[in-house]
Amino acid sequence: MKHLAAYLLLGIGGNTSPSADDIKGVLSAVGIDADDDRLEKLISELKGKDIQELISEGSTKLASVPSGGGGGGGAAAPAAPAGGGAAAAEEKPAEKEPEKEDESDEDMGFGLFD
Repeated sequence: MKHLAAYLLLGIGGNTSPSADDIKGVLSAVGIDADDDRLEKLISELKGKDIQELISEGSTKLASVPSGGGGGGGAAAPAAPAGGGAAAAEEKPAEKEPEKEDESDEDMGFGLFD
């Protein structure tokens, strides 16, 4: 994704056929190392193609994909017990257990914005 983003940025800047070195330059400007294998694959896939045409073709294909939408209706509320308050009195509220901290929630020595 980062390689494609750099390719598109160069295209917007007027470079209609960015080289691997051009893309590496953009990525290194923001402190990202380029993966040579993925970079070469991207360049070979896009060689000789107009990026605007590819984007418009992709948009057309995405428009034909069903997006799910609609979702079902909400569930009905449960009926009240026939006995009224007697049934409610019999139910004991669930005791809350103290929440255990999950080790996976720790930052593992680094933060998102460090």
